[in-house]
Amino acid sequence: MPNAFIEGWAVRTNNPPSGHVRGEGAMQVCAAYEAQMDKIAKKLGVDPAELRLRNAMATGDIMPTGQTVTCPAPVAELLAAVRDYPLPELPKDTPEDEWLLPGGPEGAGEPAAVRRGVGYGLGMVQLLGAEGADEVSTATVKVHDGVATVICAAVETGQGFTTLARQIVQETLGIEDVRVAPVDTDQPPAGPSCRGRHTWVSGGAVERAAKMVRTQLLQPLAHKFGMSTELLQITDGKITSYDGVLSTTVTEALDGKELWATAQCRPHPTEPLDEAGQGDAFVGMAFCAIRAVVDVDIEIGSVRVVELAVAQDVGRILNPAQLRTRIEAGVTQGVGAALTENLRTPRGLVRHPDLTGYALPTALDTPDIRIVKLVEERDVVAPFGAKAASAVPVVTSPAAIASAVRAATGRPVNRLPIRPQAAVAQ
Repeated sequence: MPNAFIEGWAVRTNNPPSGHVRGEGAMQVCAAYEAQMDKIAKKLGVDPAELRLRNAMATGDIMPTGQTVTCPAPVAELLAAVRDYPLPELPKDTPEDEWLLPGGPEGAGEPAAVRRGVGYGLGMVQLLGAEGADEVSTATVKVHDGVATVICAAVETGQGFTTLARQIVQETLGIEDVRVAPVDTDQPPAGPSCRGRHTWVSGGAVERAAKMVRTQLLQPLAHKFGMSTELLQITDGKITSYDGVLSTTVTEALDGKELWATAQCRPHPTEPLDEAGQGDAFVGMAFCAIRAVVDVDIEIGSVRVVELAVAQDVGRILNPAQLRTRIEAGVTQGVGAALTENLRTPRGLVRHPDLTGYALPTALDTPDIRIVKLVEERDVVAPFGAKAASAVPVVTSPAAIASAVRAATGRPVNRLPIRPQAAVAQ
């Protein structure tokens, strides 16, 4: 769209203070604009997936803030991948397993009242801080007695930073025994554990420090053989030269030496938006497309998510198993936001002070999650080209589920979580 007019309100309430959550508001916006896309597609008589393909964001597009999308944005490719993925088979008229009914065995559902719906969601999240936030992290890599130690104040909250840090050092230095030191207040700050920023910022700092140690390790060998360190490579714990003249192990090259280096990573700077809402406010973005298949009991409004097909823009895959696990976890979190998690705060009081009333999805609520495509297009401004993986499926899956419920019921479904009365067909 060449023109956009956007209004926003900051509202003071007596609700409990909000904390950080994946997506940081992008989930609600995604659910809203995907509802608009379904409404437009219905009005025009156009297939919902086709309408989204015609309007998919691409590299070179200009956002409402005036910033040009310079990072890889394979949105159409992601959407085409999930659209073309085979749909799951329809259940039998009378399911042998009552768990196949929306609501489960206690849901009082009838097979004849079940309708299947297919819906789509396209989501994006901004990476790192925005609007002039100073993103920086510091890391130190030490090598002594054949053991490498990473010292960084990045707090491991389950995002997998310690695994990533070990991998970076192992790949850069060829040292198998890599340890990550406990976080200490004496260490330089690394910033918050959010938006996958430690993959980018702290991982970038670890990579730079490891490369500096690598240079210290290789310089004596390069000087001895009259060549530059760029002509030496470390593979599987061995140091070799381009011409094969030099071949030794990392352990032999260390020979009791103690090496260390400290480095910082500060990504591409951003700027605050001006009075007209214009400016280069974002470092980069990550994208995801999800196709949801749901079964809805149109008489009682219970919803069962049958399958979620996911295609995601990941930049570069650093740890395949960890990446897939994080995507699946993010999608499952989105299922909770779409169907069960509803924090009620009448008069500022939390109505559900425990997990009995506030229903989180369990393994029994998790649908089949099919990761049908992972697009690797390295972002040139990101260290080793990787992108955050967890937030964008959380943002996208609720919108896709709501789209599928709309397709099954014909109802607008304009609220999350989806309440039973919103899924009852008129």
